[in-house]
Amino acid sequence: MSMLKKILTTAAMASVLAAGAAQAEPVRIALVAKALGIGFFEAANKGAEEAAAELGDVEIIYTGPTDTTAEGQIEVLNSLIAQRVDAIAVSANDTDALVPTLKRAMDRGITVISWDSGVAPEGREMHLNPSSAPLIGNTIIKLAADHLPDGGQVAVLSATSTSTNQNIWIAEMQKVMGDYPGIEVVATVYGDDLADKSYREAQGLMQSYPDLDAIIAPTSVGIVAAAQAVTDAGKVGQVNVTGLGLPSEMAGHVKSGASQSFAIWNPIDLGYSATMIAHALATDAATAEPGATIPIGRMGEVTLDENGEAAMADPFTYDASNIDEFSSIF
Repeated sequence: MSMLKKILTTAAMASVLAAGAAQAEPVRIALVAKALGIGFFEAANKGAEEAAAELGDVEIIYTGPTDTTAEGQIEVLNSLIAQRVDAIAVSANDTDALVPTLKRAMDRGITVISWDSGVAPEGREMHLNPSSAPLIGNTIIKLAADHLPDGGQVAVLSATSTSTNQNIWIAEMQKVMGDYPGIEVVATVYGDDLADKSYREAQGLMQSYPDLDAIIAPTSVGIVAAAQAVTDAGKVGQVNVTGLGLPSEMAGHVKSGASQSFAIWNPIDLGYSATMIAHALATDAATAEPGATIPIGRMGEVTLDENGEAAMADPFTYDASNIDEFSSIF
């Protein structure tokens, strides 16, 4: 073999090997939580890892700030942009504050979606709601009203005042209040998804409203803190805590009677679905256009509406009849 031929052959083989190495590079998807250390998001990460294993060419980067602030998420997002990840899937602490940073990510070719708690449309390609906002809003007030046949006072313990999903769900709840005559919402307070602050806010509600019948907490941190506050105040059976929570964290409070029932979608499914969508968009297997249908593996498929949003599934109610079945799962 001539020297020239050897050189050309070697170059060709190197090119093939380089191409193979490039094809072997995993799709890096960053799953950004509102904050680290929250069970809901840790369960979502399990679903993301499940999707990654199923897809076979995905690396999950699970991350988030140490507190539920937009500033903390922006710092995390800037780091991910610098790492040149392929996709960012974020549960936002603020609808609008993340937009400039996420627009910069998209300008650099990074796929951006929001899930659970949305980003304004200009800051993402699509948003995955865990369920439909009207259904969630109706569910959280119905959970309280079902145990108040004669009406009564209820209060809302939310996450942050800027939390996208919380505010939408509360607004949807207010729209259907006419369907629950006799139920009065006396206050809405914010625990910032911090256990200690949520606990203090729940205590404050019971002190400010001695006739309070129920606390609705549409946040997995707040509902546990409120149930503990009710227990510590000796008001089990007097104040019912309901809303959205994790079976593993609420099992004891259901059994004690501090919570008659609560609801949640499966966060494992949510992390799984968000990862499937991010991968499909990042690899151009799907597009984020109104009316587009995107497959989400074992969860089926979602169809985007005119706002670039899709809903995963209906929330499910947990109570004493089924809490043991699910509390060991998530």
